[in-house]
Amino acid sequence: MSEYLQPKSLEEALSALSQHAYTPLAGGTDFYPPRSAQIIKDPILDLSKIRSLQIIEERANDYRIGATATWSDIINGDLPELFDCLRLAAREVGGKQIQNIGTIAGNICNASPAADSIPPLLALNAKVELESIGRIRTVNLDEFITGNRTTLRKADELVTGITIPRPKQPCVSTFLKLGARKYLVISVVMVAVILEVDVHRIITSARIAVGSCSPVAQRLPQLEDDLIGKKVGSNFSETPSHEHLLSLTPIDDIRSKALYRKDAALTLVIRALEELETKLS
Repeated sequence: MSEYLQPKSLEEALSALSQHAYTPLAGGTDFYPPRSAQIIKDPILDLSKIRSLQIIEERANDYRIGATATWSDIINGDLPELFDCLRLAAREVGGKQIQNIGTIAGNICNASPAADSIPPLLALNAKVELESIGRIRTVNLDEFITGNRTTLRKADELVTGITIPRPKQPCVSTFLKLGARKYLVISVVMVAVILEVDVHRIITSARIAVGSCSPVAQRLPQLEDDLIGKKVGSNFSETPSHEHLLSLTPIDDIRSKALYRKDAALTLVIRALEELETKLS
């Protein structure tokens, strides 16, 4: 078995995975740091030459982002306002060099609690496309990530794309990240918010996700429900309270205390809603 394989097609990659336990690698920006203290023994399947996996496309009922689309592809792609939250998150991922090579699927497969893409993708109702020889299955992102750095991906599967359904109404969205400094930082708290508003300027759908405050980023369903029916101009940004964040389970670590994280999460949710309320006014 080769210790390093760089297939040129998806078929070649899936065939290799069906025969051997390769570790798929796309951008590789977070592959070596966690393994720096040990000899890397896992055979590598380098996906960077499979061009079909990098395509971002608009389809009849959804949008599809190929697994190896980079952060720069997302920043510069021709995506509608719905994706502002994901574009803003992409700008927060490392520096330009990381954005040019790091991939969106690598970020979700790495499944860090502080992964920048997860809150906006949760708010986008993203689904993960998994492919093996003779089989394609699609799972919701909130089901795909099962815990801190664990996912549903099977050894013979590749994540080939991420799909996002079209919203029913016009949308506005945003993403806010708090860290110890402005750039090149792992988050203390992240918040992504998407609001759909009808012709009467009534909120018909609200999707709010918080990251870095639990083993897996999560939505705030009670707050989402409480925002539905609010009218633009009614100061709906005053709706959030600590009770809406009770499901979060932040920890004390080197970057922050748990209590600070929870307070900061509420502040960021309010700020995100204030920003969108201003944008809609």
